[in-house]
Amino acid sequence: MTRTEAPSQRGLLLSEYLTSLTRADAPIPGAPLPEIALVGRSNVGKSSLLNLLVGRRSLARASRTPGKTRALNVFGWGGRCYLVDVPGYGWAKVGQAERTAWRRLIERYLAERPSLAAVIWLLDIRRDPSPDDRDLRARLVARAVPTLVVLTKADQVGRAKRAGRATEIGAAIGMDGKDFLLTSARTREGAEELREAVLAFLG
Repeated sequence: MTRTEAPSQRGLLLSEYLTSLTRADAPIPGAPLPEIALVGRSNVGKSSLLNLLVGRRSLARASRTPGKTRALNVFGWGGRCYLVDVPGYGWAKVGQAERTAWRRLIERYLAERPSLAAVIWLLDIRRDPSPDDRDLRARLVARAVPTLVVLTKADQVGRAKRAGRATEIGAAIGMDGKDFLLTSARTREGAEELREAVLAFLG
């Protein structure tokens, strides 16, 4: 480790923004690699989680305005895979035509993308799953894609209540809340566990 290298950064894979795709079937320039998608409703913290995963504070720009991700934003991760930041769903403060276009992009990507290797599904630990969340669950089951459920913003719930919230959320989407990973972009809780889980998808 060099003097300028923080201990928490050791072993992290090089990450970089590559491109944005506006079609679910658009190719990613470069070598064919497995793709791991980050999905969740708007304002769940996808950009913050991506930064937590790769150990960088500003690789993906986290906006205070929900609905800012409007394309499939692709990041390279150490030549091992592509991390794909998928537009958030459920944000109502845009026009109907735009919401329909986003929904079609998400649905086609999750259903038809041949290089999709796994999904990181983000759910806000403070909120109960929405109809859009339950619809996404059905789509992931239909595709039979490996899925890691991550509960974000864990620092905003007391530790004594976290297991109960995970159980409640899991029951609402037909999954075992004990398998969920709790994270906080603010405190960096769960960062190492998140990296290990994602790398396990790649074998």
